[in-house]
Amino acid sequence: MKIKGIRLLAIAVLAAGVAAAQQQRSRALGVVDSIDSAGGLITLHTDAGPTVKIVPQDNTRFVRLPPGETSLAKATPITAADIQPGDRLLAYGQLSDDKTSLAAGVVVVMTKGDIAKKQQEERSEWQKRGAGGIVTAVAPAANQVTITTRTAEGRKPLIIEVGPQTVIRRYAQDSVKFADAKPGTLADIKPGDQVRALGDKTPDGERLTAEKLVSGSFRNVAATVIAVDPAANTLKVTDLTTKKPVLVHVTADSTMRKLPEMVARMIALRTSGAPPAGAAAGGPPHAPNGAAGAPPAGGQGGGGGMRPGRPDMQQMLERMPPLKLEDLKPGDAIIVSSTQGADPNQVTAITLIAGVEPILSAAPAGSQRGAQMLGSWNLEINMGAE
Repeated sequence: MKIKGIRLLAIAVLAAGVAAAQQQRSRALGVVDSIDSAGGLITLHTDAGPTVKIVPQDNTRFVRLPPGETSLAKATPITAADIQPGDRLLAYGQLSDDKTSLAAGVVVVMTKGDIAKKQQEERSEWQKRGAGGIVTAVAPAANQVTITTRTAEGRKPLIIEVGPQTVIRRYAQDSVKFADAKPGTLADIKPGDQVRALGDKTPDGERLTAEKLVSGSFRNVAATVIAVDPAANTLKVTDLTTKKPVLVHVTADSTMRKLPEMVARMIALRTSGAPPAGAAAGGPPHAPNGAAGAPPAGGQGGGGGMRPGRPDMQQMLERMPPLKLEDLKPGDAIIVSSTQGADPNQVTAITLIAGVEPILSAAPAGSQRGAQMLGSWNLEINMGAE
């Protein structure tokens, strides 16, 4: 769940009505790459892509803002020396003619430590009070969405009640980051979409009153690699369902991992419906969560919590070392999850998982079931604090 803080920082500065910020012509927003302590320059990798040098002035105002706050009344004065690589930073000031440097009047910082703490708090809240699954029906007139969730008793429908105070967000087309999710409505949601909702369930576990609801239309591709181009951050694959070539784009926000063979075999057994030796029909206590239409964390059990000793896919992937594009080779089997894009022949990876040969071998119907099984955690992996 990746915090970007784009809207928080922008709203904080605007809501505070900082005169100095209003007088400046430009802003730069991104992550601190490095700091030249001797010269005082801050190298910022902006969200727009280019790198910009932030040049503090004698009267530059530096403040630290906790994630989740939208007013500079909660900001704490800091100095340039308090800023560290990895921090989120928004600077207002005078942009140079070549757009490579900005003379800053106001600098607002969210530290990477504060972001990580907020991230964990958000994640814990969604695990305890969240539920997710595949949409089976939408009733805008009744302000309801029905999804299928995975519980300890099997798959069950859950009716999500949406009220005037519910915050609805939707993944943008061709988007990788939750930070880019747009405000949405029930009318945007269609059967087959993925939904996660945060709120309280009724005692019988059949309904949930949503405080927040996030939806997205995702595409899951089971494929084999044809060619890899690390310089262009792309790979060409063959979609095992359509038998057609697809160009996969990988960005800095894509999650890339390789499943250990033992884990892949455990998931393969669940995909085929056969329990591992010595395990109950519901699956082994330590098997990875995941099923078609059910994001792992917060989606199982009547209370939406995690089953003890049974880690969710997100936690499992976070413990695995990142996979580099150059580690892939022609013939490797992968599963790619992405939002639905404008061009069916291209996808931008949200998650790219290698080491899935056992899963695809066990999955019928052109490996589509295996792709769905590993492709159901898009929202869980990528949602961040707002």
